[in-house]
Amino acid sequence: MNRVVVTGLGMINSLGLDKETAFKNICEGKTGVKKITLFDVTDFPVQIAAQIDDFNPSLFIDGKEIKKLDRFIQLGIKAAKDAIEEANFGEFDPSEFGVSSAAGIGGLPNIEKNSNTCLERGPRKISPFFIPSALVNMLGGVISINHNLKGPNLASVTACAASTHAICEAAKTIMIGEAKAMLVVGAESAICPVGIGGFASMKALSTRNDDPEHASRPFDGDRDGFVMGEGAGALVLEDYESAKARGAKIYAELIGFGETGDAYHITSPSQDGPQRAMQKALKMAGNVKVDYINAHGTSTGANDKNETAALKAVFGDNIPPVSSTKGQIGHCLGAAGALEAVISIMAMHQNIIPPTINQITKDEECDLDYVPNQARKANLSVIMSNSFGFGGTNGSVIFKKLD
Repeated sequence: MNRVVVTGLGMINSLGLDKETAFKNICEGKTGVKKITLFDVTDFPVQIAAQIDDFNPSLFIDGKEIKKLDRFIQLGIKAAKDAIEEANFGEFDPSEFGVSSAAGIGGLPNIEKNSNTCLERGPRKISPFFIPSALVNMLGGVISINHNLKGPNLASVTACAASTHAICEAAKTIMIGEAKAMLVVGAESAICPVGIGGFASMKALSTRNDDPEHASRPFDGDRDGFVMGEGAGALVLEDYESAKARGAKIYAELIGFGETGDAYHITSPSQDGPQRAMQKALKMAGNVKVDYINAHGTSTGANDKNETAALKAVFGDNIPPVSSTKGQIGHCLGAAGALEAVISIMAMHQNIIPPTINQITKDEECDLDYVPNQARKANLSVIMSNSFGFGGTNGSVIFKKLD
């Protein structure tokens, strides 16, 4: 099986339009959670999110094309562009370079907009760009056209585990020789009336409208739900021998991954599924010592105590430091896995553990070292990143520094 390494990274979220800015702000414990301005929230029970401000797609997308693309695709294009540029390919065989894209929901704002148009103005007023702009796999489709990537073009739509699964699918493709390189991109932008309203109706979101900065508080005793975020993360995965031959900068090697299903409940997690995903990833990685875990850590009552219990079952008395960065950038749904993989790899590269912010009140069921409130310098050689989604779908990935 071919070895898989990471040779390019890209990230955009509420704390930065590029990975360097975003990562710096994450490590400084800042938060992008604020009152929503993307639409009028006057009548909504939830009025906060980690939205991206000052995003100008015309800087990297032709003006006439912008209206054809839902915001999640625009965000993904930006992250993918940054990752491809950093990987610094010269000439390459397009048939050996593919795409593995992901979103949990896809073009929800456009679905909402065109549904309203159909109801209010009739079907003839529906935009001809509606369907292509809403499809999850159009994220990879557009990006493959932009960069002439003619290898496998895959898409994962597995809720909040989607882009972690996209990493796994890309890795498998390279391991069996179907491609020499794969661009992984996960993107999500569901901060719209029906998105916020839908999750609010499930009582899944924090209602701390008067204190947005402290609303997302993973593993804290006073957590009351997650905060919606938006953004995109991208990684260039490459066959090790190919990357070595062209003298590429190598961030990390992907040494293990695990994918499982709970077969338990559509929204409530089980301990068994996340536990087995981590165990599978560790077995594939050769049961290496993990130095840091970027947790799924959503700031919901069910996930945080369940993930804590699963971590205890997997690691016993040797649980490494754990943190969740969703306090800083919110829960970006299907983009979370790619974003958090980028964050984890950058953490390992810079030997710093991002903090879990808003750790104030103790929870007896969440009693691990969550790196509370302040980043921590540490020698990091191996990191794990977890993602779990509605429908009982789980993914865990492990990266290591090259010797």
